[in-house]
Amino acid sequence: QVRLVESGGGLVQPGGSLRLSCAASGFTFSSYIMSWYRQAPGKGRVLIADITSTGGRTNYADSVKGRFTISRDNAKNTMHLQMSSLKPEDTAIYYCSVPARNYWGQGTQVTVSS
Repeated sequence: QVRLVESGGGLVQPGGSLRLSCAASGFTFSSYIMSWYRQAPGKGRVLIADITSTGGRTNYADSVKGRFTISRDNAKNTMHLQMSSLKPEDTAIYYCSVPARNYWGQGTQVTVSS
């Protein structure tokens, strides 16, 4: 059974940091590109970062470049998103995904507010 479980979301003040995690099971994690998406209130789901199977290459949406860092640990079947300099517009539900298989987690809420 494929599972993607996000954690680490919460309420943070503008300028603060959070680290999201995605725990994967039920498939060969190390074989796949992994992605983080987010969906802000009233908007569609958008890709914000992805990472190759080995972790050797990463890509970021312009909106998060320089503030967010995606990483993975294939030995632990986990992926992370380190978020810093958070802005109110980063408020969204954050999802981890295996795009090639259309696997999705349930999401974790991030709220940036003073």
